[in-house]
Amino acid sequence: MFDEKSCGAVVFTRTGDEIQYVLAQSPGGIYGFPKGHMEEGETERQTALREIFEEVGLTPTLLDGFRETEEYTLREKNGASKQVVYFLAEFSNQPIAFQEKELRAAPLVSYETAMQLLQHESSRRILTKAQQFLIK
Repeated sequence: MFDEKSCGAVVFTRTGDEIQYVLAQSPGGIYGFPKGHMEEGETERQTALREIFEEVGLTPTLLDGFRETEEYTLREKNGASKQVVYFLAEFSNQPIAFQEKELRAAPLVSYETAMQLLQHESSRRILTKAQQFLIK
């Protein structure tokens, strides 16, 4: 059992033949995916959709068949364990409107650019799995 659990998604849109991804840049400058803590009574999917809307103002559709997790220890919380569940979420024809209190930026970028911006290996692993899922 984990001390904390969050849910989010690798959010993407298709522009012509290209897949572009929404990254969430934290106030500290770290790039990742929109995510946040589960609230009581929510399912993982409900949490992911709520957090995507709250952080980047999008109402995407979650794709079936993709669910990845990352697990780590929170040094700032005396070694508490955390699990983050990621889905794959597609949107189209919606403007990104990121929450400025929580994020510095929310760029829409190519896979190659996202791989350069993501600082954590676990985020790059999850993005690679998402890309492979979408182009299979």
